[in-house]
Amino acid sequence: MEKTLVIIKPDGVKRRLVGKILGRFENKNLTIVAMRYGMMTEEIAKIHYAHLSSRHFFKELVDYMISGPVVYLVLEGEEVIDIVRRMTGATKSHEALPGTIRGDYGLPGTQNVIHASDSKDTAVIEIARFFPENE
Repeated sequence: MEKTLVIIKPDGVKRRLVGKILGRFENKNLTIVAMRYGMMTEEIAKIHYAHLSSRHFFKELVDYMISGPVVYLVLEGEEVIDIVRRMTGATKSHEALPGTIRGDYGLPGTQNVIHASDSKDTAVIEIARFFPENE
């Protein structure tokens, strides 16, 4: 079985969308194998989004990700990475199709509700980052 990391971002938590988002994944028959709630540190946010560090919005993104609690999830299922990416929708909420999580709940700018791993290799790294083996 394949696994992926999902983060419900601060705006999703603040707007009380966690249950709705979890329900979508469960309705798609994906299994939640790990979940935790907490604050992302600035150090971890900078590491997690390092691939965007040269972009003009990097500081805004880091500030946003540490602005409130998030929910970290590991989901499991057949082709889970592709399924979750399709369910999540386009990164820019205004480009995301209705029926996707970002299309239905995303706000302009960095407040796009959710993060999802984009590949198997990334998922392995991201899961290890937020769910160390000793936890």
